[in-house]
Amino acid sequence: MLLNLTNHPSPRWSDKQLAAANDQFGGVQDLPFPNIPSGATTEEVDALAEEYLQKVTEAAPAAVLLQGEFTFVYALTARLQAQGVAVVVGTSERNVEERDGKKIVQFDFVQFRAYPSTSKQKAST
Repeated sequence: MLLNLTNHPSPRWSDKQLAAANDQFGGVQDLPFPNIPSGATTEEVDALAEEYLQKVTEAAPAAVLLQGEFTFVYALTARLQAQGVAVVVGTSERNVEERDGKKIVQFDFVQFRAYPSTSKQKAST
């Protein structure tokens, strides 16, 4: 299954996104994204990434949809990829229109895209 580690619970996903999760990963399970204080140190974020690595490992997903606070996402992605766990992001088209002087923004799901491998990034620098 796809482990949804974002601030967007799967019951709120579009039918298209749910169908893609079911087709590609055999279903979806939610793991709420942690609240990461803006004053957290790098060490605190690393410790949280270690804690969530254990949670993800216990869930044994086919892949992890991981989106949120950037330093946590980076730290956890590197750890997951080192263990051979696929990490993906949901991509969408951003559609904007104006109605009655108000800007209306709608995001339409397109696909799940894998994060580039952190080991490849290190090798190319």
